[in-house]
Parts: sequence; structure tokens; C-alpha cells
Amino acid sequence: MVRVKEEAAMVVLSEDDGGVRILTFNRPERLNAWTAEMGRRYFDLLEEADLDPSVRAVVVTGAGRGFCAGADFDALSAIRSGGYAGKPGDRPYTFPTTMRKPVVAAVNGACAGLGVVHALVCDVVLTAEDAKWTTAFSRRGLIAEYGLAWILPKLTGQARAMDLLLSGRVFTGAEAYGMGLASRAVPGERLLDEALAYARELAGQCSPASMAVIKRQVWGAWEEGLDESRRAAERLMAESFQWPDFAEGVASFLERRSPRFPPLS
Repeated sequence: MVRVKEEAAMVVLSEDDGGVRILTFNRPERLNAWTAEMGRRYFDLLEEADLDPSVRAVVVTGAGRGFCAGADFDALSAIRSGGYAGKPGDRPYTFPTTMRKPVVAAVNGACAGLGVVHALVCDVVLTAEDAKWTTAFSRRGLIAEYGLAWILPKLTGQARAMDLLLSGRVFTGAEAYGMGLASRAVPGERLLDEALAYARELAGQCSPASMAVIKRQVWGAWEEGLDESRRAAERLMAESFQWPDFAEGVASFLERRSPRFPPLS
């Protein structure tokens, strides 16, 4: 029983780098193809990171040559045979969008199907220039899964989203950056260092309370009108004036020092 638990813990690795929690999909021999076991472990680790006051940002990447090559073909075969386990637990695949802390994807290699979903429900995406991306769904007789038909048009515009979803063609990380799917495309050997440097800056220089509210504003406001979004921002801004983070942000600027923001409670 202990051995089984140890093996389950190895499918997604977790380590800390200061205030940054690094989560690594760890099935490199299968390009980190997704299984229900991986899903349970990944979402458990995300939940732990969100509740841990020492963690201020999360970086998600893959071991070896892949980020996540989509659903494992054994799982797809099981679906064909009528054995479908469903999503891991009661948390949806969009779970990272509901976390209070920023999640940074470092797409190091193959990113296909469900892997694209996992990348794009992160708050910020960095990609290796030569990483191979594909939605793949139309080439497997599937549909745009887990909210991707909602997310893609908002990032790329409808014409490009239709292209990527209908054709299922392969495109590079450099093209993903050009279409707005990633905020940065870098040589693969520099990817993790750049993602960690970015996450460390969030952890060290940015208010956890501010980032939590900003996440809620951005992910929740895509269907709001301008006036509705403005009114909500005015209410939240008035609340933020009472935060210790606001006092510390102003004091650190005036005193020309790094801020010492309190952790999320």
C-alpha cells in the first residue's frame, strides 16, 4: 500500500523555490499524457498550494520532452469500451482559474488536446519556441473539451480559434505566442529559468491580496459589460484602500524598498 501511494505521488512532482511552488507533470516516457491519477494528484497539489501561506505563486511544467500530450491513449481506449472514470474528483479542469494565487504555465514541449486546456487555464503562459502545440480534437473524433471553445476565441479571436479547433493542426510555441496564447516564447533551454524568475517577481514584489482579486476580476469579467465591470472595480478599489497591502505598497514605494506584503489568510 505504501508503494502504491509513493508511485501515485510521483506522477506529479512538487518542490518549493522560495515563495514559488513548482509542479511538474512526471510521466516523461509518455510525454506526460494525462491520467485520472495525475489529475487527482495535480489538483490536490494546487489546492495545497492555495492554502499554504508560504506559497505566493505556482509554476506548472512537464518532465522530459513534453508538457502534456493530452489524454493517455489507454484512457481513450477505455472510453471506447465504455469505461470512463470522468474528471478527477469534484474539481473541474478549470480549477486553476478559481485559485487565489497566480499559476504560470511553462510549456516545455508537446502540448496537445487536454494539455492545451491545462496550459490555457493557467493565468500566464510561457512557452518554448519549438514546443509543438495542437488541439487535436477534430482528428480524434472529439469536440473542443472543457471550456476550450470559450477560452480560445477570447485569446486569439474567432477566426484563429476556428482554425486551431477545426483543423487540429500542429503549431509551434513561437506561433502560439504570435496568436496570443502565450505571453512569452523563449528558447527551450531558458524556459524554466524565465518562468521561475517571473514567478519569483510575483511572489516577492506583488500583493497576494491584489493578485487574488485581479484573478477573480479577469476570469469573471469576460462576460460582463463595461459599466458592470467598472462598477465592480470601483467597489473593490474602495475595499482595497483598507487593506494592509495598500498601506505597505505605498510605504515601500515611498521608502524605496522591496514590499513586505502579508500572506493570504
